[in-house]
Amino acid sequence: MKNTELGQVFASIADLMEILGADPFRINSYRKAGRAVVDLAEPIEDVTAAGELQKIPGIGKSTGAKIDEYLKTGKVAAHQELLGKVPPKLPEMLAVPGLGPKTVAKIWKEAKITSLGELEDAIESGAASLAEVPGFGPKRMRQIWESINFMKSVGGRMRLGEARQLADELTAFVSKIPGAKKVAAAGSLRRGKETIGDIDLLCQATKAAAPKIIERFTKSPGVQRVLAAGGTKGSVVLDREVQADLRVVPAASYGAALAYFTGSKEHNVRLRELAVKAGMKLNEYGLFKGDRRVAGKDEPGIYKALGLQFVPPELREDRGEVQAARAGKLPDLLELEDIRGDLHVHTDWSDGVETIEAMAAAAQKRGYAYLAICDHSKSQIQANGLDEKRLAEQVQAIRKLAKTLKGFTLLAGVEVDVFKDGRLDFEADVLAELDFVVASAHTALSLGAKEATRRLIRAIEHPRVRCIGHPSGRIINGRPGMELDIEPVARAAAANGVALEINSHYYRLDLRDVHVRAAIEAGARIVINTDAHRAEELGMMRFGVLTARRGWATAADVINTCSVGALRKWLAA
Repeated sequence: MKNTELGQVFASIADLMEILGADPFRINSYRKAGRAVVDLAEPIEDVTAAGELQKIPGIGKSTGAKIDEYLKTGKVAAHQELLGKVPPKLPEMLAVPGLGPKTVAKIWKEAKITSLGELEDAIESGAASLAEVPGFGPKRMRQIWESINFMKSVGGRMRLGEARQLADELTAFVSKIPGAKKVAAAGSLRRGKETIGDIDLLCQATKAAAPKIIERFTKSPGVQRVLAAGGTKGSVVLDREVQADLRVVPAASYGAALAYFTGSKEHNVRLRELAVKAGMKLNEYGLFKGDRRVAGKDEPGIYKALGLQFVPPELREDRGEVQAARAGKLPDLLELEDIRGDLHVHTDWSDGVETIEAMAAAAQKRGYAYLAICDHSKSQIQANGLDEKRLAEQVQAIRKLAKTLKGFTLLAGVEVDVFKDGRLDFEADVLAELDFVVASAHTALSLGAKEATRRLIRAIEHPRVRCIGHPSGRIINGRPGMELDIEPVARAAAANGVALEINSHYYRLDLRDVHVRAAIEAGARIVINTDAHRAEELGMMRFGVLTARRGWATAADVINTCSVGALRKWLAA
């Protein structure tokens, strides 16, 4: 889809306008337009063709015309004009963490530096032209130098699961430091975003204890180098070349700080606007009426004082959650504890590493009521996919084991390949012998939206299919997967009693959050599976639940929150 490309164009327009000192209102309008396009569940081409651009919040007449222009020509003239007004390599500097458009403008206009390479040379040589720019003392230049090197070494954002592991280790370490009270991850990690830029931690402690906590934090296991160590904030780079920041705040401000540093920026702006309208001021220190702190000790108190339902962190993306909270209409989001089983796991019969018995035992240990074994079909030769004979043998083995398991239901299934034209790897009579059929595309993942959508709809309409696995086939930071028009796919799924999978593996998280919300709104049911190939991967369910929550999913929207009886009734329908 062109959504991401257009989002980047609008973000670039906003950055260039800010560098050139344009009107802040116009700058903000382009940022809003960029976010609106990226967050769309359907292809922007289809929305434009249907003449419905103006119905998208954040898209006006001017930005709508630029979207149309880009789709027709691959460029936006206004963007090209802005690029022509700045040195060609100047925008490179915007990629450096901590260098926003206003700072880049200063570097260009006052120090005559026009590229990232020139900036590096100036810092390394101690150029007087840079040192004379207000705010660019030795400490600031050292920070920029560290950020440039960090950017080069990291090269991109971490996947959610990788960041979560690091954050859990740091949180456990900081929690044991004398004086540390509450310790929590904030930022995009707490919101459950699929990729994370850096790790933000918050700690509640007294002012007297803060410096010692920061000092100990900078000596955490895995710290490669220290970027900053002050009285209340420390920044380090871990040995995996990941930046981690810790802020220590007093109890009276902990809730306000947690809300502020969790973000998103756009959500926080909405809250501040409400505070101003109510004659109050909101910042990371609290919610104030004049000099009196109205709230700040905890997050719920902030939202309550602003006349809102508490907004869960996963929803704080400025996608209508504040308006819903004002109306008391936020959904009762799915919880990890609502999950009753996993309906897509692999064993050593194909490319898994555990036996059927081991996977069943691991699921029982987690308190699940059921599990579906869904090994690969024959076309997945590299994954030791099952042919008809081996599949029949596996079904027999599953049925035999299932009879010995008390209070636990073990289902025989398969992950059957969906070919490019939508046909399946097995005939219907083979699939009829199974309890649960997951249909997944593993090849031809570069299809355009129309072809990919037709492919999945044909699979959905097969009478034996009950689930579409990892619908786009994407790998986060690896491959984009198929372009999909989620609404017709979801409508077809709803009409045929087929669930759309959120694949919980943090390399996939597919469906992605905005597609989850669109699918639910179109009437489809969701199933959250781990696609586990070993017992410990069953624990990745939490990432799928996070994605479901970001898509506004409730327990009622998710098939595998059902009891065994309700599940069997759905399967038999």
